[in-house]
Amino acid sequence: MNIAVFGTGTVGPAVAAALVALGHDVVIGTRDPEATLARTEAGPMGGVPFAQWHAEHPGIRLTTFADAAAGADLIVNATNGSGSLPALTAAGEENLAGKVIMDIANPLDFSQGFPPSLDPVNTDSLGEQLQRAFPAARVVKTLNTMNASVMVDPGSVAGGDHSVFVSGNDADAKAKVSGLLADLGHRDIIDLGDITTARGTEMLLPVWLRLWGALGNADFNFKIAR
Repeated sequence: MNIAVFGTGTVGPAVAAALVALGHDVVIGTRDPEATLARTEAGPMGGVPFAQWHAEHPGIRLTTFADAAAGADLIVNATNGSGSLPALTAAGEENLAGKVIMDIANPLDFSQGFPPSLDPVNTDSLGEQLQRAFPAARVVKTLNTMNASVMVDPGSVAGGDHSVFVSGNDADAKAKVSGLLADLGHRDIIDLGDITTARGTEMLLPVWLRLWGALGNADFNFKIAR
């Protein structure tokens, strides 16, 4: 499958590399490729600078959002939540029409410092905002309740005995995303329902952040015991 990953922070590169390992053709989309490659600072979670990561993964092309989306069958939104709508807008509505948008971002609001709050919350979600903005696309919310290493290697936590959720309006899109999740090693995939259910998974983030603080690391995940 041709997959475009939007986002050059911690999550995007991790997901891109994992998808390449599964045999997919992957490109990474960014607003300004030259500026992205010129960054020398460490990643947001202490990872290597993006330019170094990219040099170590020469088979993954870096291009603009629009170019990446145009050739993609599926788009992974791994941007910062506040940048998701601008990134997808830059991709062009015509390049998103009919395509699955696998939204793994969270609407974190750092305006009042850390820990962040959520915006939107309760009566709306980032997943819903994206679906409203691009009605011809098929948005599926998933993977936003865990850190990047667990997303791509779920067996690294509790032997993979934990849960991942999908929310979306289109059954075929959710099936396609669920197939990718299974290929990544996720075993307990729970379909929560339509895109409004993304409110629930996004609202797990305040709990996730407190668990991170209490445990001292992010090597954990949620498990729905039933």
